[in-house]
Amino acid sequence: MRLKLILFLFFIALPLAVFAMQGGERKKANTIDELVKMYDISSCKVCHRDIYEQWERSLHARSIYGPETTGRTAATFWTTITHGLMEWEHSGVKKPEDVRIEHLMPCARCHLPQLEDATDAVAQEIVRNIYALVKEGDENAAKTLQKLNINCLICHNRNAVIHKWVDGEPEPNVIYGTKKGAHPDAMFTAMKPSPIMGEAILCGQCHGLGPMFEFDNPTQCATLYGSYLWSYVAKGGSKTCQQCHMHKSGLGHNMQSYRSPEMAKMALDFNVEAIAYYWRDGTRVIPQATVEVKMKNKAGHVIPDG
Repeated sequence: MRLKLILFLFFIALPLAVFAMQGGERKKANTIDELVKMYDISSCKVCHRDIYEQWERSLHARSIYGPETTGRTAATFWTTITHGLMEWEHSGVKKPEDVRIEHLMPCARCHLPQLEDATDAVAQEIVRNIYALVKEGDENAAKTLQKLNINCLICHNRNAVIHKWVDGEPEPNVIYGTKKGAHPDAMFTAMKPSPIMGEAILCGQCHGLGPMFEFDNPTQCATLYGSYLWSYVAKGGSKTCQQCHMHKSGLGHNMQSYRSPEMAKMALDFNVEAIAYYWRDGTRVIPQATVEVKMKNKAGHVIPDG
């Protein structure tokens, strides 16, 4: 009897438990640390150190906290909760403790899409840390929020497949990119090409078309992808987001925008003409100048965004 039980656990129960953690019946995280562990990329750093270091300098690495030491994104979440959710009559949020996953997802859809894999307890923990940071300048809260990010597994697994009726769900043990074969990792053991890895639509999942009508309270934040399609591609443009923000810029996985001198040079063209002269006003001679500045947007989308 004991032998049968052991065999059952080994051949049936254990694989099902692993499947529940990795695949369709994924267990939801109950804490920020559990969610971070669920999307742990420490093993990526071992083999892809240069790419990892590029990513670490990007805003993707601080998608909830925000740029450098400012915490600006977290402050925007605070504003959304305090002067949005708590002031909207039908949101169900009267105080910060009322915030649930559904309330954060209009922002987290892009800033932390894996939040869908967490319980309301994680939403509450995030809100507590946001308020502690914004209201008290709590350094521990800052460190906690900086654990949450858009990392390798979001682009190379979770969001790597869009047309799921055609291509299927992302497989839990696969890293998606441009190659096919074995992958030397204990958890992600295979590589497969993603149909969208080199296409702008990969980025368009977050860098938006416009209002997100799937939410009870539609929001409009990022519209770059829509602008890219309707103003750039529609007029014959052919470069993808990746070609400009990763390859041509030389930034790789850093993928900066307006904060990067490289991107600023590529995106904008300035032409300045100045004429200096003296203006006689009665008995007075006054030095004056006329300056004409022309600024041209060379980017494949509107500037700014968000």
